[in-house]
Amino acid sequence: MATMTMHASSPTTDQLSWTARERHLTIGGLLAIGLSFGLARYGYGLFLPDIRREFDLSVSTVGVIGSAAYVGYLLALLAVGRLADRAGPRVLVGTGGASAVLGISLVAVAPNVAVLTVGLVLAGTSPAWSWAPYSDAVEVAVSPAKRERVLSIVPAGTAVGTAAVGPLALVASGDAWRWAWGAMAVMAAVAAVYATWTLPAHGPRRRDSPRSHSAPGISWLVLPAAFPLYLTALAYGVIGSFYWNYATEVISATTTSAVAVPAFWTLMGGAGLLGMLAGVVLSRLGLGRSSALLFSTLGLALALLGVLPGSIVAAGISATLYGPAFMVGASLLAVWSYQVFPGRPTAGFTATLLCLGAGTILGPATLGLLADHVGLRTAFLLTACLCLVTIAARPRRHP
Repeated sequence: MATMTMHASSPTTDQLSWTARERHLTIGGLLAIGLSFGLARYGYGLFLPDIRREFDLSVSTVGVIGSAAYVGYLLALLAVGRLADRAGPRVLVGTGGASAVLGISLVAVAPNVAVLTVGLVLAGTSPAWSWAPYSDAVEVAVSPAKRERVLSIVPAGTAVGTAAVGPLALVASGDAWRWAWGAMAVMAAVAAVYATWTLPAHGPRRRDSPRSHSAPGISWLVLPAAFPLYLTALAYGVIGSFYWNYATEVISATTTSAVAVPAFWTLMGGAGLLGMLAGVVLSRLGLGRSSALLFSTLGLALALLGVLPGSIVAAGISATLYGPAFMVGASLLAVWSYQVFPGRPTAGFTATLLCLGAGTILGPATLGLLADHVGLRTAFLLTACLCLVTIAARPRRHP
């Protein structure tokens, strides 16, 4: 299969005309990523103060739970890489939906820390099961002219989920947090059923061995064109996890208002909905210039919290910048990986997500330790510098 270059051109009839199957799959993808990232994974951070208060969790315990969730995520990613050809997109995304629903439900009714941890770890595996299989799904269900467009739209589901959880936290704060998680479980169940229904049962047949279900070897994944992609994914994971974990700490330290953090979260998610235009950005600017633009924007969002940590206005601007840039960054990785690994899209993207996952582990741990020594403000500024350094790894040409 020939790879496809995204470029600025007049839209063809095929690009403008979407079949019902393509529309359903795209909407289902938005919902699948929304429930797995926006609800199952990032929702924990928004309700963390209430959860800590009820279960009397120490900072170290919160760290252990977070690490366990990330380990579960990485193990699920490894399983996806092994099962992609054999299981197909429907089974994998369905597993992700079931993990999210069951995990969120366990958190909602958790009587103790042990059950809470199991629920959070199970919910945290959902993104690993759900995102990568869409690389194979578009091969089967979407016409070639629209595949990269769909892959760029689906990651914006994170913004959809985040925008939904923010208002929920406003009306169910304090002791009512369990009701919010119960509502999240219902939302996740509806989204999971719809997303699973829209997906093909089987992925594309491989040219190399149509009947083979073996996972690709390491040599297949270690391509020269893949190293800038892997480095960008690693940095993106570090930058994103640091912001998601510590931006709310900055907001909480500057105001005693109970609505400040949920409002910040909602603003970030609402602005992130612009990420659904990622396909337009990537096609008009190309992957290289898009990468430079989005990491510059992420750097500015981080720098604002580092330079003006006590300003609510600066925090609002930071959320407005970070939301869409973060969503476009996810789309960039999906499309870039699709171009680097056209033969096995899901396996290649799984390798990319493993690098991203490694970044999400390194980010909070390393930068959090740094913040203890030099201050959170300096840590934000250093992370902003990492954004600028990452621009050097942008794609120079079509893979």
